[in-house]
Amino acid sequence: VQLQAFGGGLAQAGGSLRLSCAASGNIFSINVMGWYRQVPGKQRELVAAITSGGSTDYADSVKGRFTISRANAKNTVVLQMNSLKPEDTAVYYCAAIGVQTMTSKYDYWGQGTQVTVSS
Repeated sequence: VQLQAFGGGLAQAGGSLRLSCAASGNIFSINVMGWYRQVPGKQRELVAAITSGGSTDYADSVKGRFTISRANAKNTVVLQMNSLKPEDTAVYYCAAIGVQTMTSKYDYWGQGTQVTVSS
């Protein structure tokens, strides 16, 4: 199983960016897909997550600005980030929690993608 993240980059404050992530492999199901972020010297924190049933969870700091969506059939998750703030600057990581394959159930992480918001 592999997670491939796309998107990120540089945006101005108030702008938008879109992150997408695709899980590939012999996957039967994925319980939760989400995005975390980390800045140097701080712990990785949850940004947003979505279950296979469509329930979502957001960090308080991004509520009303970020939207997470998911396409179960394609094992993809998208994070639309609007009204970006400089404090959103971080490395963003895609996560797939409870990935069920024929032989196992594990959690997987994608490679980080840098998001930089200039003031």
